[in-house]
Amino acid sequence: MDPIPLFREGLSAVVRRTPGLHWLGSTGHLQTAVRLHERLRPDVLLIDSVLDPQGHLASLLTGNDPRLLVVSLVRDPHRTAKYVRAALGAGVRGMVPRGGEIGEVLQAIVRGHQERMYLDPTLAPLAAGFTPTAEAGSRRSLSRREYEVLQLIADGLENQAVANELYVSVETVRTHVKNILRKLRARDRTHAVSLAYQAGLLSSPDMR
Repeated sequence: MDPIPLFREGLSAVVRRTPGLHWLGSTGHLQTAVRLHERLRPDVLLIDSVLDPQGHLASLLTGNDPRLLVVSLVRDPHRTAKYVRAALGAGVRGMVPRGGEIGEVLQAIVRGHQERMYLDPTLAPLAAGFTPTAEAGSRRSLSRREYEVLQLIADGLENQAVANELYVSVETVRTHVKNILRKLRARDRTHAVSLAYQAGLLSSPDMR
């Protein structure tokens, strides 16, 4: 998942010609990434750190698919202890500089998948002191259904319309909304949508 088509195409070409690796697809948009994951169920997902700066997408996907290995392609502004520790806490288990050599990215994919954890040597010192048991559960991720409800709320639908869209009861939608507000620490639905946009969990309709 990367915002630049040329980068995606280049990475796709390299992965396709690497024995043992299979390229399933790519996108530059959050909602499409969620749909692709749901349909294709990849073993490894690469995410540009600029598209998931707070780890919400990684948390969402790994929370619903524990076997998924998320590898963050870390941009220079995110090469900080704060970002690395937050990403690990959100469920990211692979990190490599986005501007590094292609061999480093391939190593992150292969070793990350085999060992379930891979930090590029230049990033590993930034994770010093991180303990998964202490921090991995600190971010409460939205479930797949809660994410769908949040998207529909962002589109302006009220509870009954959301229920009709998802073929569930209004009471079920209310329960999902309560969970969304609690997990995002939002005051109300409008605040939840605002926080989701700010965090990059939602993108504008024209970018989906």
